[in-house]
Amino acid sequence: MKCYELQGPGGIDALALVDKPVPTPARGEVLVRIAAVSLNYRDLLTVKGGYGSRQKFPLVPLSDGAGVVEAVGDGVAGFVPGDRVIGSFFESWTGGEPSETKMRSALGGAVDGTLTEYRIFPAQALVRTPPHLSDIEAATLPCAGVTAWSAVVKLGGIRPGQTVLTQGTGGVSIFALQIAKLAGARVIATSSNEAKIARLKELGADVTLNYKTTPDWGKYARDITKQGVDLVVEVGGVGTLNESIRATKIGGTIAFIGVLAGAPASELRLPLMVMQQQRLQGVTVGSVDDLQALANALALHQVKPVVDRVFAFAEAREAFHYMSSGAHVGKVAIALG
Repeated sequence: MKCYELQGPGGIDALALVDKPVPTPARGEVLVRIAAVSLNYRDLLTVKGGYGSRQKFPLVPLSDGAGVVEAVGDGVAGFVPGDRVIGSFFESWTGGEPSETKMRSALGGAVDGTLTEYRIFPAQALVRTPPHLSDIEAATLPCAGVTAWSAVVKLGGIRPGQTVLTQGTGGVSIFALQIAKLAGARVIATSSNEAKIARLKELGADVTLNYKTTPDWGKYARDITKQGVDLVVEVGGVGTLNESIRATKIGGTIAFIGVLAGAPASELRLPLMVMQQQRLQGVTVGSVDDLQALANALALHQVKPVVDRVFAFAEAREAFHYMSSGAHVGKVAIALG
């Protein structure tokens, strides 16, 4: 089988296409023929050397993949060859609260990922692909989809009639918009690009803001809601946290996910967060149970992920470069075979 390996520092163009034997599933394991994978910002950071000395080499990158069961090991009762499946981001976190042990097995980081033609998964780390989704669409769920689900539903507790603010048009933000609308919430969505803002409106955003022309978007969001939003899906990190604090109502939540915006332009408004009893909730993907819950919700409402562009397996490096450009809305995917 062919797979891509990060064999050392060197960035996107250093990804090596190598040949390896197709593995055989042991007891409790499932061999999956990978049909599609998708990219996340974390994968881009990994390939570009953003994790420094903690980076495992060699490494098969990417956490997200969907495909078809090729073979099963002894003791596997839940899957048979031909089943369409999705692999979970954390193989050891099947459910319940997170722990160091459960979060030690992140695909494409601590262990080899999905940018390969075949991969072995523990049976308990797989969920069935919703019938209405293609393999490419299904491959977008494990990281970005589950992160957004955790931020909005599991940890954010959003209910009908509440307001959610999302930032940008990346995978997590678009999923958060879709999931918030499923929950009956009002969505305020931001972007710096008018074409992308038009797309956000098409996807159901109730209010859109250009954060370049409205740099005090947090104040604006608070003004138009009269009290502030119930939840901010914070993918910018400390660089956008001040405006997120301004946007969030007393007792509201900031789901802290990403680091896209860099350093803050001024001192963080942490005293304001304290005075308003806001909750800063870290979000790192979720469990197999969370992936299943997301898949069930999308199937029930027949919602499809937003896939911006699909590359061929031979174009994997080009896919990374395209994601790095920031031109995408939603997910960037790679089709195998």
